[in-house]
Amino acid sequence: MHTQQYDLVIIGAGLTGLTLAHYLRNSGMNVLILEKKDRPGGVIHTRQEKGFTYEEGPNTGMVKYGEVAELFEAMKAYGEPYIPDDSVKKRFIWKGRRWEALPSGLVSGLTTPLFTWKDKFRLLGEPFRKAGRHREETLDQMVKRRMGRSFLNYAVDPFILGVYAGDPSMIVPAYALPRLYNLEQNYGSFIGGALRKKMEKKSALEQKATKDVFSFRGGLYNLIQGLYRSASPERFRFNVEDTRVTPDGEGFQVHFNHQGTRQQVAASRVVTTVGAYDLPDIFDFLSQQELDRLSNLQYARVIHAAVGFKQWKGPELEGFGGLVPHIENRDILGALFMSAFLPDRAPDNGALLSVFLGGIRREDIYHRSDDQIIETIRKELVDMFNLPDFNPDLLRINRYSKAIPQYGKESKTRFQTIQKVENRYPGLTIAGNLRDGIGMADRIKQAADIAGQIKQNHAN
Repeated sequence: MHTQQYDLVIIGAGLTGLTLAHYLRNSGMNVLILEKKDRPGGVIHTRQEKGFTYEEGPNTGMVKYGEVAELFEAMKAYGEPYIPDDSVKKRFIWKGRRWEALPSGLVSGLTTPLFTWKDKFRLLGEPFRKAGRHREETLDQMVKRRMGRSFLNYAVDPFILGVYAGDPSMIVPAYALPRLYNLEQNYGSFIGGALRKKMEKKSALEQKATKDVFSFRGGLYNLIQGLYRSASPERFRFNVEDTRVTPDGEGFQVHFNHQGTRQQVAASRVVTTVGAYDLPDIFDFLSQQELDRLSNLQYARVIHAAVGFKQWKGPELEGFGGLVPHIENRDILGALFMSAFLPDRAPDNGALLSVFLGGIRREDIYHRSDDQIIETIRKELVDMFNLPDFNPDLLRINRYSKAIPQYGKESKTRFQTIQKVENRYPGLTIAGNLRDGIGMADRIKQAADIAGQIKQNHAN
């Protein structure tokens, strides 16, 4: 049987795999992308229903790397990114019985009831405190040491809930928040480091990192469709099952089921972009110890509910949304005010909210029935937004058992194992959100970096 030869096989057509395929579209390389779902994009998917446009996966991203801005520039022919105005910078934190605006400057920082006066004054000494010496110090330990408990409870904890649906006592900044960790290690403090970095000369690429929130007009799936078209649809195979990679000389054999038959291709290079939990099946040639170290990754279970009202009877929604600190003991993680900062998400005078439940510390909620989840949302939204009743015109529940990977102390071993395996098998790259960050911007930057390395190696 003739085995077709490829320069590169990409396993997984989520944002990482799509972006990588996009960057290699004009490289002259013969590329094949394998995806187990029936469409590209992974969990990113936009729906239109009853006059609402809502996301089933991530709701927004951030232009925190220049590579994101460059991708958008290259994607102009395929879709239009949308950057909200500055009102999106307004964020709220639930405390006691009301939403409090997260401080955005010195005056609001002094007057906010979110933090204690003791910690506000203590913050003045933050630039003069010694840097931590323990690389695997957890986030809660770092924040209490440098800023105080109230900053942990009402700033950092809700931030971690919003990004990771996680627990600051499990998150290790050196792995999960390397920029924050490096501010302390390289400059001695968060505040001083941030000021000094702001004054440093930036490259042309770094200047494009605006840190703006982004979406795409019509929804994030338009970004996915644009990347898919740019990368050439004929390169993709969907509904692929039981994919396995085997080293073969200086390359690899890739076996998979497609359209009812077992197929095999040869590849000089292979890049996986799938979740850590899929790797033991794909790399069954590795030792059990290595497979355990690669897949030893805890995922937060998260429920996302799109809740739409054609006539919003609550207070005016402004800003990005509100987060609920764990200490407040509520049953939602927070809500994004999607219709407040993105156009055409809800009918006029209506509202669309993205409500999140579950997370690492509230897995009990994830296991509730849909009826119980609806009742939980009703109870929380009526109370927290002073709604006279709860009759949404749209309520769609999505459950994600492996929503967000948590970068804890085990990350060091995972990263080291990835490096060892890649060194042993040149041409193999283990990518995806098991390393290099979990956000959309992280996925884009990772793909851009890998594409640059592959192009350089291919040229040589």
